[in-house]
Amino acid sequence: MWPWGHLAFGYLLYLPYEWRRGGDAASWLALGALAVGTQFPDGIDKPLAWTVGVLPSGRSFAHSILTLAVVVGVCYVVCRRYDRKAVSVAFGVGYASHLVADSITHVLASEFQYLVFLVWPLLGAPPYGDEGSFVSHFANIELTSFFAFELALVATMSLVFVRRFHRYRAD
Repeated sequence: MWPWGHLAFGYLLYLPYEWRRGGDAASWLALGALAVGTQFPDGIDKPLAWTVGVLPSGRSFAHSILTLAVVVGVCYVVCRRYDRKAVSVAFGVGYASHLVADSITHVLASEFQYLVFLVWPLLGAPPYGDEGSFVSHFANIELTSFFAFELALVATMSLVFVRRFHRYRAD
């Protein structure tokens, strides 16, 4: 999934929590933490694998649920200390939604061998082969049905966000 798709998917998954909290979970700080969480795994793994070459794959260390548990746990402890639980929840939802989104196509295609990134390093890196670079990935964008789905998620997120933003300004 592309960065904008991860952001939209994470935001839409976060909305039920926000609504349940009566909108108080929609602080700019929480929304910023959500945005960072949705990009966090790729922000760590892609540069370290594709540019520096210290990780075996662009989906390894930060894409592991083991790393997720540690990072979100530390985030929760820090945020609880400063009475910012919604911020830690937002970051955690964003981070977890990234892993779910990266898994969806493999699950739907029954390509379970590609899901080993979820427990890296216990089962090693996924068998992706040469993953290329940032430039090669962006140069090879294709309008597939999944890409169209991502754009639909972004459009939905944008409409919901703008509507909610105007509601908050009116309050």
